[in-house]
Amino acid sequence: MATERVERRLTAILAADVAGYSRLMGADEEGTLAQLKAHRRALVDPKITEHRGRIVKTTGDGMLVEFASVVDALRCAVEIQRGMAERNAEVPQDRRIEFRVGIHQGDIIIEEGDILGDGVNVAARLEGLAESGGICVSKNISRPVRVYRVRLGGVAPSSRPALPLPDKPSIAVLPFQNMSGDPEQEYFADGIVDEIITALSRFRSIFVIARNSTFTYKGRPVDVKQVGRELGVRYVLEGGVRKAANRVRITAQLIDATTAAHLWVDRFDGSLENVFDLQDQVTASVVGQIAPKLEQAEIERARRKPTESLDAYDFYLRGMASLRQWTKEGNDEAQRLPIEDMRLQKSND
Repeated sequence: MATERVERRLTAILAADVAGYSRLMGADEEGTLAQLKAHRRALVDPKITEHRGRIVKTTGDGMLVEFASVVDALRCAVEIQRGMAERNAEVPQDRRIEFRVGIHQGDIIIEEGDILGDGVNVAARLEGLAESGGICVSKNISRPVRVYRVRLGGVAPSSRPALPLPDKPSIAVLPFQNMSGDPEQEYFADGIVDEIITALSRFRSIFVIARNSTFTYKGRPVDVKQVGRELGVRYVLEGGVRKAANRVRITAQLIDATTAAHLWVDRFDGSLENVFDLQDQVTASVVGQIAPKLEQAEIERARRKPTESLDAYDFYLRGMASLRQWTKEGNDEAQRLPIEDMRLQKSND
């Protein structure tokens, strides 16, 4: 039986995405899409053509481009990032579209117009390491990869600004740490995080950061306060997975990113005989416990606010807390708070 021949070649791969894309879309979906299309039409696509690149595919905010040489790829990336810095000069920091770029020269497989293989994977990983408005480049795969960060003369990569918090509970679920030392358990840890993010996203009352944004922190030392500022969330869920024989232990902790205080900690033990059942059980347990914790934490935060600084959502939280006292005084307070909210809104008009 003849073996189907696989087409391979050595090429330079450029992977790019928009830093903070989920936040930008959450704040202004139509405006963000219009800006992204305008940047591509006026700057990005023409520069790729100028430097003899080929756009392999686009995925929302992401792009995969193939170049004949790493020099062409790097020149293209530098000109795009400089052009974006100029186009963003008059744009408020929290509304800027800023690209992260990873470039790698490596072996790829060509399949029906798409490109696959280690070369693509490394470029995508480098993209995640790049700063907003920055570029990361590598040139090796057979030995440990050396990565170079490209500093653009006269254009310093902007540090991520502290983003405004949404007007409802907001959470980032960080990649769980694989503490077993077994690389094969990475898929299990990542799978649990994916399931938790999906389950939390079903709660309309909770703002959940997308996986693409939180997984940029995978394998990096994490400061939860910094994560909160960079992603614009008040709460962070992190955890770890440890395997011994056919048993696994999952730990999880919910943290207030503004104070680094632990709000909830728990652990879950189970058997790996049925991985998907175990993932479902852990997900249901975690989500079932932290969703009420988020609401309770928000209520406590609203209670600590001075009356003159309350906004509409805080009035709602205080009202719900009063209503659940099941007393006449609580009911009266729950009815008074919406009236007080309307009075304050009128005074601010």
